[in-house]
Amino acid sequence: MINTDVPRRSRDVPALVARAREGDPRAVARLISLVENGDPCLPELAAALAPHTGQAQIIGLTGSPGVGKSTITNELVRAYRAEHWRVGVLAVDPSSPFTGGAILGDRVRMQDHATDPRVYIRSMSSRGHLGGLAAATPQAVRVLEGAGCEVVLVETVGVGQAEVEVASLADTTLVLLAPGMGDAIQAVKAGILEIADVFVVNKADRDGVEATYHDIQGMIALGERGPSEWRPQVVRSVAVRGEGIEGVIAAIAKHRAWLEERGELQRRRERRAAVEVEEIALGALRAKIGSLREGTALPMLAAEVAQGRLDPYAAAAQLLESLDTVGAEDVASAVDGAVESAVDGA
Repeated sequence: MINTDVPRRSRDVPALVARAREGDPRAVARLISLVENGDPCLPELAAALAPHTGQAQIIGLTGSPGVGKSTITNELVRAYRAEHWRVGVLAVDPSSPFTGGAILGDRVRMQDHATDPRVYIRSMSSRGHLGGLAAATPQAVRVLEGAGCEVVLVETVGVGQAEVEVASLADTTLVLLAPGMGDAIQAVKAGILEIADVFVVNKADRDGVEATYHDIQGMIALGERGPSEWRPQVVRSVAVRGEGIEGVIAAIAKHRAWLEERGELQRRRERRAAVEVEEIALGALRAKIGSLREGTALPMLAAEVAQGRLDPYAAAAQLLESLDTVGAEDVASAVDGAVESAVDGA
């Protein structure tokens, strides 16, 4: 029997990870909250999760608001649960630039799975982070992997043409489109359409679906791809009625097989780990620079630049030299455990 008696503010990381591995949703929720809040125990948490990560299939879903991302996600959960897989969902919603609040509405749309113990759904606020995801999303994915999820679905905020961060996080990226949400020029503009491994033309029962389908096929044909490169699949669906989901699942499976056959899956995961390590290291450096700001080094350099006695590049070089001599060991120790766990879990 699963023990769900987790203290509300517990930071006993090994115990939380053990309970999460057993399927305790409260423990998973607590771990993701630690990640979102940037808790000081994150290096310990990353080290505890590392042996259990690197096996889940991570699928990203992105597209403009209103194309049906949450409905497609709901149907994908249903399909993967029919295969008896354990599924995690991270649904990112935008936060208000005025109040910082967010309506985390995806759980409302996924009530079909609310009582399934092998489905974990977490809504996350972007907290102003650009790119369509929250800053904590990569580590939250690791929590779900460590908790035994075999498939992790990451749904971005409603995006335009530049919020493409999900492509660096997912093994397979789905870009959702719908008829009547833009003219044919949208199909050839740079950005969001270039990251797709699979295009899903949702709401295919609407007028204009054929034009949208052919626009995407034409855009793909314009791209320069070698014979060994992946050609994005284009499938149609009416997610609200559960139609076409088999085609979406088949396209994802085909891309997964291609990734494994070409060795691209491992390369993608190594690139993902490299980005993750870099962000952790930069975060530690920003914290160290923040401590210098509270001291005298940065204010003195800023005054020199403001008065024209020093250029900003020279000031930055001096700041970096001060980082080399003041607390460099602290910076190294702050990232060492996270680097090791990220690489091991890639």
